[in-house]
Amino acid sequence: MVVRLRRDRARSLSWLIVVLVCAWPTATVHAALEPPQEVKVYDTPSDGGGSLTVTWPPAPYDGPEVTYQIMVSRESGSNAPVQDQARSGGTMIAEIPSDTQYVRDAKLPWWSRPAPLEFHLYKFRGGNGLTLEDDVTYAVRVVAARGDERAEAGAQSATPAPNWINWNSINNLLLALMFGAGLFWSIRSARRAQAANQEIFLRRIPGLDAVDEAIGRATELGKPILYLTGAGDMGEPSTIAAAVILGRVGKRVAAYETELIVPHRDPIVMAVCQEITKQSYLEAGKADIFKEDSNFFITTDQFSYTAAVDGIMLRRKPAANFFMGSYYAESLLLTETGASTGAIQIAGTDSDHQMPFFVTTCDYTLIGEELYAASAYLSREPVQVGTLRSQDLGKAIILGVLAAGTVLATVGLLLEVQWQEYLLDFFRDLK
Repeated sequence: MVVRLRRDRARSLSWLIVVLVCAWPTATVHAALEPPQEVKVYDTPSDGGGSLTVTWPPAPYDGPEVTYQIMVSRESGSNAPVQDQARSGGTMIAEIPSDTQYVRDAKLPWWSRPAPLEFHLYKFRGGNGLTLEDDVTYAVRVVAARGDERAEAGAQSATPAPNWINWNSINNLLLALMFGAGLFWSIRSARRAQAANQEIFLRRIPGLDAVDEAIGRATELGKPILYLTGAGDMGEPSTIAAAVILGRVGKRVAAYETELIVPHRDPIVMAVCQEITKQSYLEAGKADIFKEDSNFFITTDQFSYTAAVDGIMLRRKPAANFFMGSYYAESLLLTETGASTGAIQIAGTDSDHQMPFFVTTCDYTLIGEELYAASAYLSREPVQVGTLRSQDLGKAIILGVLAAGTVLATVGLLLEVQWQEYLLDFFRDLK
């Protein structure tokens, strides 16, 4: 009797498990499918036209099994003729899963976000044979679909058009204006300091302090000075900086009556450097010893020029070699040859891929922006000093903002605080 009772209980429990397993798929309850709410369609801001943007809030039924269909049709009152649509609701240009396409994924700046971060956002220019045209009004519908179920929101109208201003980049304009104001202020301060016989502090650059030493050594040994302006043309900032430094070196060379050799691989750079050197000799009061052929053209070919300069080094054995400007694969060939002759070598370049070779083979190297700062450091001219000072101030501000942003992002991640939402709400309250 006891055994039979246990068998009946086991049979009943088995049937209960079978019933539950069979009924499980039908027991899943889905949220009711309703039309998307608060759908907004508008011309995409800050673009060149030909696109529309639609936003709508998330729904309780959002999930992988639900999709949103974007239906677009031309309105009959638009400037363009009405095309035959694929279906009565318009042409379906996209079908996206309901758990994708959020405002936070658009990577828009916080001041131009059209909706909260959790809202859906879809930007489109057309699809399925339909291309949006400017100044044509379109009706847009957002349809929620799950299997055979469909819930369609009311149509919203919008007209794509080009915009004059890209508000997403307005921060660049503000930064440019701030930097320009700082630049003019720095130049004005430098001029006032010069008028009051005061000097604005500039960090000491050992490579430029060695210029006088190199020129003095060449004068003592009775050997020439070799000066190279690099491989670039006059359109490159590094070549312009090299030409400015040449003027300073030329003035010293003229005062000591030392021979100057300046070979070139660009005829325009050669012509400019001839005038700069001539002006340096005039300012030094030694115009009578200036030689037109101290600046001369060799060739535009990279390695032919390198071979010719190496030959000059080996034949003339200059006591000082200056390598200023931009350089490529010829840098190590030039500096190794110069080092083998025992010359003092001073280099300055913004070619980061060549800096290791200059640092290894030269006595002094101006790294990166030190080349641009060299002219201000040597001449103390107010415009150049003011420009250099404003650049440093701008860098300091940018580094400070980056540091503050890093701290806020780290704190926000640890405390789950969305700082951008607070800023957005703050500016919305201002409006």
